[in-house]
Amino acid sequence: MSSDRMDYIAPWWTYWLHNFPHINLRFQPTDNSFQPEEENYQQSLIFLGCVAAAGLGLNLLCLAIYLSCLCCCHKDEEEESKKPNSCCVTWSAVTAGLITCIAVGVGFYGNSETNDGVYQLTYSLYNVNHTLGGVDSLVTGTMGSMKSGLHQHLARLDEIFATRGDYVQTLQFMQQMADNVIKQMLGLPDWEEAKVDLASIADQTAKIEYYRWLTYLLILILDLIICLLACLGLAKQSRWLLTTMMVFGVLTLVLSWTSLGADLATAVGTSDFCVSPDKYLMSQTKGIIGSDIVHYYLYCNQTLSNPFQQPLTIFQRSLTTMQIQVQGLLQFAVPLFPTAERDLLGIQHLLNSSEASLHQLTALLDCRGLNKDYLDAMVGVCYDGVEGVLYLCLFSTLAACAFTVMLCAIPRAWRQIACRERDYDDIDEEDPFNPRARRIVPQNPNLTNMHSFCSYSSSMGSQNSLHPPAPAVSNAPVSEYMNQTALFGGNPRYENVPLIGRGSPPPSYSPSMRATYLSMTEEQIRHFGNDFQA
Repeated sequence: MSSDRMDYIAPWWTYWLHNFPHINLRFQPTDNSFQPEEENYQQSLIFLGCVAAAGLGLNLLCLAIYLSCLCCCHKDEEEESKKPNSCCVTWSAVTAGLITCIAVGVGFYGNSETNDGVYQLTYSLYNVNHTLGGVDSLVTGTMGSMKSGLHQHLARLDEIFATRGDYVQTLQFMQQMADNVIKQMLGLPDWEEAKVDLASIADQTAKIEYYRWLTYLLILILDLIICLLACLGLAKQSRWLLTTMMVFGVLTLVLSWTSLGADLATAVGTSDFCVSPDKYLMSQTKGIIGSDIVHYYLYCNQTLSNPFQQPLTIFQRSLTTMQIQVQGLLQFAVPLFPTAERDLLGIQHLLNSSEASLHQLTALLDCRGLNKDYLDAMVGVCYDGVEGVLYLCLFSTLAACAFTVMLCAIPRAWRQIACRERDYDDIDEEDPFNPRARRIVPQNPNLTNMHSFCSYSSSMGSQNSLHPPAPAVSNAPVSEYMNQTALFGGNPRYENVPLIGRGSPPPSYSPSMRATYLSMTEEQIRHFGNDFQA
């Protein structure tokens, strides 16, 4: 045995999780030893899930209070108040996006680490199962060959050597050696039951881990997609997209708290096992395998003697004695009984194969192979596995925080979009400086017959002709309008140029000016024009 073999040492985070308070559903403290079959221990793990459920309820309650206050509080919607709110929404969206990206990165790493740890566990279980299956196969094969093959050869040789009493005694001695080998094989533990349990555990663990890994992968992708769509809705100011993402955000928030509770219970339960795995394994193998055998494989140091050393030594000596007897019969009995050579060579071949099986059995029963698989399994579960689950807990926490911030920002953004749309709808559509009114002018006959009265040049005072009617408001080019004014002897002025196409914003005006302008009738405008010409 190697004297520098590394022993299993539980990591510090397993002790930290192991010291978590274990309380059953009746709020009574329980033992933190790993006892999954005990009802109180099961309730202590369920209690951790209930703590996460309480956190979810508190989170939803705070969100409900926040939304209620947002709906009930009527703030001023002046320009000064809109700018800070918009900035707050922007920074909230940026913060939620950054936290979500960090959470997704942590989640991918934790999911990979957990998968690696569980894969190492299942790989070690399959190796142990293969080792125990090999031991059981060798023991069964050796016992079968001794019971059937050797017995048949000795029975035929007993008939051949019937006339020689010394040869018959040699055959009887060989039969006693064979019975002794069978007795030693029967003294070895029956690995069949343990092998079946390990194979079943490995298969179920691999299946559960596959679905767990796939579920977390979908959750990570879903969180990332929801965050991106929410940011897109804020950028596009899409109310339906923000509403949809708010619903999905609530569902993802519930999912994050649920996964947090499940991961926390898994991490604490696994840590309870990792702190003292030997104690649990010895309790589970009690009555199936001797405690000295389990202790030998769990610790595997030079101070422990091999519990199989004595039966294996007797097996080796019995085979050696039988081979010496067969070799003597081949040398002295075959010249006298030539027909015995075939059975003696068959016994010799059987003994040689049994000796090869003995060497393989000795190697498989050595503690170094099984102890290495045991240490690999513990490292996979307690180092990579528990560490990955802790990262998944951190992912769930960060995701819950990110979606909480997002759910607080979306209603504010939705309210700002609604206010902007309401302000846009409040604009007077009959306002001549309103682009929307300009688009609907051809449909209003009262506005198309209105004449311009404030943009003629002073040079038109000497004209005896009637005042030319103002052109209807349209999107005509500037050059065309300037040519029309030049025909009447006037100077082209930009005041008559339609606002659309000028490339400048409309002039500012007061509500009183707009009311005065709209209250004028066509007769008043014509009278004003005649006075102007006179």
